[in-house]
Amino acid sequence: MSDKQNESRKVTDKLVKLKSEIETATPYLASDEHASTLREAADTRMMTKMDTINKTSINTTTVKPWVHFVAGGLGGDVYKVEGARALFKGLGPSLVGVIPARSINFFTYGYSKDIFKREFFNGEESSVLHLMAGITAGIVTSTATNPIWLIKTRLQLDKANVKEYSGSIDCIRKTVAREGFLSLYKGLSASYLGSIESTIQWILYEQLKLVIKKRADNKQREGTERTATDSAMDWLARSGGAGLAKLVASLITYPHEVVRTRLRQAPSDGKVKYTGLIQCFRTIIREEGLVSMYGGLTPHLMRTVPNSMIMFGTWELFTLMLSKI
Repeated sequence: MSDKQNESRKVTDKLVKLKSEIETATPYLASDEHASTLREAADTRMMTKMDTINKTSINTTTVKPWVHFVAGGLGGDVYKVEGARALFKGLGPSLVGVIPARSINFFTYGYSKDIFKREFFNGEESSVLHLMAGITAGIVTSTATNPIWLIKTRLQLDKANVKEYSGSIDCIRKTVAREGFLSLYKGLSASYLGSIESTIQWILYEQLKLVIKKRADNKQREGTERTATDSAMDWLARSGGAGLAKLVASLITYPHEVVRTRLRQAPSDGKVKYTGLIQCFRTIIREEGLVSMYGGLTPHLMRTVPNSMIMFGTWELFTLMLSKI
């Protein structure tokens, strides 16, 4: 065998090994949007992996750390099967939904907090006040934006080889025609349950803000002159506190994300698999185990924690600037 053939075989072996390692890593980075097919997909990938091992005699039991990074960046099977454009499915509804959702949430929280504070708490801050304002904001936001997120979910689950929707408008039209107008509010019960997450986040965030404020007040009482650097550090601390609050809230309440996604799925062959909140919980746990309720947690945290830090940080800045107008 020539040197050129040996070199070619080495390259082929490396490619086969790389493919096997990526297939092994993909289940750990699966997003909640396709968590409903994770178990079946994982079984298929395991069979493929065993065939690869038998044919090439390559041991792939150890997944190198960089593989997780590459697999996450390429979107795993979504990228390989459906192409790069599949990574941006549902982007339209996301862009349309994020701004009003955040605006509604922050507005409702701040407005209801002011009302509750004035009417029931004699102008004093408390955890109960934050709890009531957080619940109110969560319910109002979920009700107003649920149709947007349902369309986003269905577009992201739309497979390239059996593509059903040509875009957001087409998805809305077909969903309403086949399932009725109220179908746009599928998953709303899980969204209401998910308002617990935003409520916990608001409570923790407000408490952390109080700690930061007390620390700043103590320094001033000690005679320390406050500088622009101190203000900037406090802002960074509040932004970090928002990320920490989101992390804790997500770890506590994440199963609702999986249930909400399942409830929003389009019927398969005209049959609706998940008919309600409790039934969905029971079906998922019975068929896939309790651990499946945390499918896609890693990418969810990678997306939402930095997002919360940026979002709350900019909210603080814009609130400060607009208050001076």
